[in-house]
Amino acid sequence: MITASFVRDLFAHMEWADARMWAAMPSVTPPDDFLRNTLVHLHAVQRSFFLIWTGGEPVQAFRQPSEFAALADVRAWAQPHYLEARAFLETVTDAQLAEPIVMPWAALIAQELGHEPAETTLGDTCFQVASHTTHHRGQINTRLRAIGAEPPSVDYIIWMWHGRPSPQWPS
Repeated sequence: MITASFVRDLFAHMEWADARMWAAMPSVTPPDDFLRNTLVHLHAVQRSFFLIWTGGEPVQAFRQPSEFAALADVRAWAQPHYLEARAFLETVTDAQLAEPIVMPWAALIAQELGHEPAETTLGDTCFQVASHTTHHRGQINTRLRAIGAEPPSVDYIIWMWHGRPSPQWPS
């Protein structure tokens, strides 16, 4: 069972790791297309799931990478989400995390799978957001190294060994 305490830790780590990733971003204009595209996707998915959890319209989360002239613009758009997510997760209970949730794109997934998707819970989708973010953060760190930047160490265990520090967002 996915617990509220575990989800809060996952999201605290996710914000810490994302802030470290952002601190390593080069500030070049125009931005690297791979970085901009992946960052916009990563943060749009975080926000779209949050909107599903809170009764909003997930389509409102999606933006075109071309809307952002610089990576700092992407960060300015994305960073406020963490405060909203933290506030939401502080109110979530273990019982709520165990409740089923229907994803708006379930019909599209059913076509791809050839059957209806199995039931997922709010907790499952919280874990999905953290896992999805980790996947793309790895891609971003690989790209940072390829363009000569130093990607940060962002492993969950590193965060724990540091005593679960708060995120340090670049100014």
